[in-house]
Amino acid sequence: MAERGLRLPDQARVVNVGLPLFGDAVRSQDAPAVDVDWRIPAAGQADLVHSLERLYGRWAEGIDAANREAVRRIDEGRPQLVAIAAMHEAVPGVGERTILHCGPPLEWAAFCDPLRRSVRAAVMAEGWAANPETAESMIAAGEVSLEAANDHDTVVPMATSIGPSSPVFVVDNQQGGTRAFSSLNQGPGKVAWFGVDAPEAVARLVWLRDAAAPVLVEALRGSGPIDIFSLAAQAVQMGDDVHMRTQASTNLLLRTLLPHLVRVDSPHLPAVAEFLSAAYLFFLNLAMAGARTLVASAAGIPSSSIVTGMARNGTTYGIQVSGLGRRWFVCDAPPVGRALYYSGFGPETSAPDIGDSAVLELVGLGSAAAAGSPAVAGFVGGTMADAAATTMRMDRICAGRSTRFMIPTLDFRGTPIGVDLRRVVELDTTPTVNTGILHRSAGTGQVGAGVAEAPIECFQEALRALDATLG
Repeated sequence: MAERGLRLPDQARVVNVGLPLFGDAVRSQDAPAVDVDWRIPAAGQADLVHSLERLYGRWAEGIDAANREAVRRIDEGRPQLVAIAAMHEAVPGVGERTILHCGPPLEWAAFCDPLRRSVRAAVMAEGWAANPETAESMIAAGEVSLEAANDHDTVVPMATSIGPSSPVFVVDNQQGGTRAFSSLNQGPGKVAWFGVDAPEAVARLVWLRDAAAPVLVEALRGSGPIDIFSLAAQAVQMGDDVHMRTQASTNLLLRTLLPHLVRVDSPHLPAVAEFLSAAYLFFLNLAMAGARTLVASAAGIPSSSIVTGMARNGTTYGIQVSGLGRRWFVCDAPPVGRALYYSGFGPETSAPDIGDSAVLELVGLGSAAAAGSPAVAGFVGGTMADAAATTMRMDRICAGRSTRFMIPTLDFRGTPIGVDLRRVVELDTTPTVNTGILHRSAGTGQVGAGVAEAPIECFQEALRALDATLG
C-alpha cells in the first residue's frame, strides 16, 4: 500500500446499521459511531410486507390524505365538560339492568378476577344484590347485561364498572360533533376500580352517587363548561403526563371549581372537599372522556390508518382503526412489563393490563408526554433521557404532533399524536401505556404501576383487514 501512496485513515467515523452491539464496539475504542435503528419491516412476515407495500404504495396518497384529516380532528377538537348526570340519563343505549365495563366486549366466564369483583360491586351499589355471592349468581344467570363501555362512547379506567345510577362526566367536542362519557374517579384505597368488592368499595360508589355528585353538579352549574385540554396542556408543562400522574391537572381543575364549590349549600360539602383533596387521579377520568371525543371525531374516515380505539379488560386487548369503523381487533392482554411494585408484590401477583385509559396515548398524553414527566421517568429507567426515549418511541409510530401539548424539556416540541397502524406494523413497535397494576386474584387492589407495551398481534390483524378493505 505504501508503494501506491495509500494510507489508512487516522480516524474512522462509523454509521452502524442494525445491531447496536457493533456501534458499541466502535465507541468502546473511542471512535465516533452513529446507530441507525433499521430492522426488517414487519419482522419479516411476508404477507404483512406485501400489505405494507400496497399501503405505502398504490394506496398511499389516499391514506396519507385521510390520516392528515384524522390528525387535524384530534389536534383541533376542544373537549369541554358540560354536565354530570346519571349514566342511564346521559349515555344512549343502556338498559335498566346494564353494567358497562372496561375494554373490548367479553363474556362473563372470561372476566379476570379484578373486573369480576368490580362488576359485583357495581351490582351491589345499584341495590340489586346484598352481597358478592348473590351478585355473582345474578350475573351468571343473565339477569344483568354486561356491555363494553367503549361501545357506548364511554371510557372507564382500570377495572371500573358502572351501573345505570352511576354519575358520569358528560363531555362535548363541538368541533368534532362528538360526545363521550366517563365515571367519576373513585379515589384511592379499597375501591372497585382497583378490583375490590368489599363493603367499603360499595359504600364509596354509593357515596359518590348520593353525596359527591350532587355537590359537583352544583359547582359545575356555577362554573359553566370547562375546557378540559386547556387544563391538561398547562399540566403537561407542570410535569403531568395526564395518565400516570395527574396531580397538576387535578389541582388546576379544583382551582377552577373552588369558588363555586364553596357556594354549594350541602351538608356533604366538607366530606366532598376532603375527598377531592386526596383524589390525586380525579382528573384522569375527565381527560379520558375528552380523549374519547377526539378519537371518535377521527373515526370512520375512509382509508385512514390512524388508531382510534385502544382498550384492555384484563383478558383481552383491543384496538379500532379509523378506516375500519368500530370493528374490534383483539388479542390477549399482556402483563405490565416495566413496573415498580409495592413491598411484597411482583409479577406473579399481578393481573394483566386493564382499563380504557390507553385512549390517552392516542391523543398525545400518557407515554407520548413522558419526556416532560419526572414521575414517569422512574418507571422507564430512572432518568429524563429514558423518559424522552419513551416519547421518541411514540413519535416514530405517530403521524403528527400536538399543537397544544408542548414539552419544555424537548424545546417545547408537541407530543406525538395519531398512531399510524402502518408504522406500528412496519417497525414492529407498538404504543406504550402508562398504567397501574392490580392484584391478580386477592381483591387487595393496586399493587404497583408501570409501562405496558401493546401486543403487536391486534395491529397486524388490523393491517391485514385494512389492506383487504382497500383492495
